[in-house]
Amino acid sequence: MNAQKTNEARAFRRKMHVRNRIRASRAYKPRLSVFKTSRHVYAQLIDDRTQKTLAAASTMSAELKGKFKHGGNIEAAKLVGELIGKKIADAGIKEIAFDRGPFKYHGCIKALADGARSAGLKF
Repeated sequence: MNAQKTNEARAFRRKMHVRNRIRASRAYKPRLSVFKTSRHVYAQLIDDRTQKTLAAASTMSAELKGKFKHGGNIEAAKLVGELIGKKIADAGIKEIAFDRGPFKYHGCIKALADGARSAGLKF
């Protein structure tokens, strides 16, 4: 079996494991989905009932241009978390479900979550 397909399959299984645990919680909350690359960090709030994106932020957002040296580090992820948290709070949403996808909860993912919590979100 090709190593690339094996890694993709493992990442897909991790992502679906996290998403199924969110669905199994039985309490409906919008989902804060996080994606990262080595250069950028992305976050979006998704309403799974209507399949719409309610808010989005990334290291490429106009609000964050020039505030950090590199978009793929912990400092930038914290700023993205604070920005998305502010946008979600302005929309009147206080509780969300955190979807880390196939990524482990440390480093940039943890910094983004801490930034969103500092803006007043609960998850």
